[in-house]
Amino acid sequence: MHTTDKLLRAAMALATLAASAALWWPWPAQAAQRIKEVAAVQGVRSNQLIGYGLVVGLDGTGDQTAQAPFTQQGLNSMLQQMGITVPPGTTMQLKNIAAVLVTAQLPAFAQPGQQIDVGVSSIGNAKSLRGGTLVATPLKGADGQVYAVAQGGLIVGGAGASAGGSKVQINHLSGGRVPQGATVERSVPTPLNAGDSIQLDLNAADFNTARAVAQAINAAKGAGVAQALDGRVVRVRAPMEMDARVSFLADIENLPLELAKPAAKIVLNPRTGSIVLNQAVTLAPCAVAHGSLSVTISSTPVISQPGALSSGETVVKEKADISISQQGGAIIALPAGAQLADVVKALNSLGATPQDLLAILQAMKSAGALQAELEVI
Repeated sequence: MHTTDKLLRAAMALATLAASAALWWPWPAQAAQRIKEVAAVQGVRSNQLIGYGLVVGLDGTGDQTAQAPFTQQGLNSMLQQMGITVPPGTTMQLKNIAAVLVTAQLPAFAQPGQQIDVGVSSIGNAKSLRGGTLVATPLKGADGQVYAVAQGGLIVGGAGASAGGSKVQINHLSGGRVPQGATVERSVPTPLNAGDSIQLDLNAADFNTARAVAQAINAAKGAGVAQALDGRVVRVRAPMEMDARVSFLADIENLPLELAKPAAKIVLNPRTGSIVLNQAVTLAPCAVAHGSLSVTISSTPVISQPGALSSGETVVKEKADISISQQGGAIIALPAGAQLADVVKALNSLGATPQDLLAILQAMKSAGALQAELEVI
């Protein structure tokens, strides 16, 4: 046997061994969730900031003064602060300026001098903000105080062109972003160091999760340290010293949790036809008949021409054709499915579109064959 044939046979044997091993080799165990992924410390959160500003330097794609008078008012106010007075009654063509709303998220523990990203959105009739620069814009919180000031060049993820009544546009041009475009001017105090305890708020109300969080903390830090108050809140005794409290939080937020299987739930989105099922969804034996009914109406213009030397007028009428088609649906028996893969296989056997499955799942829930909670978003 030639050397080449020996190498080929050896490679085929190794491939067969690898394929057979893949069939019986167990999948790696799923990593356990940590406390930081299911709960958050009360008071440690971001704050929303908003401000009104102007974007300048546009290439003729800014607001039109007649339809957006507030743009000129904003420009007059800014010029007055710079010592420039615009004569009353002056109408300016502000094609290179656009009025915008500036939004930002002030992270927890943000300190003066740090920079954060800002989003910029047109509130007038500007065609595009591409190439513009946001001038200094104070960003205020819910209390009306200024917490940051934003300024910088916009990044707009799109492009467009128009001429002679034709227009081509890619993505959205009336909104953009200024990375690191705002400087924090004031910090927001947090109640992290107040009192002898902290409160953990679960992302979703669940008594089993609250109990698991309290048990994990008590197992690591001692009995009685954590107490589950309800299905959403867990109170934890923490050290009074700031450095010790930070170390304490760093320890408990990385503790693993052994959670039971979540409640069966199906999320439906009728607008997009999206359907999401979690692993706890089960299916009882049932029979489903699926068919479709479509009605088609078409209209054809018909010109009615009067005879010669008559006093009639030429009129345009419409001829409507209506057709109805119905596809028969056989009754399909769906077996019980105790795993998500079985449920997906049973639903795929129906051959229904996602939009049809929205109605089928609701009917199966009403019949008691679907063991899951339906949520429409």
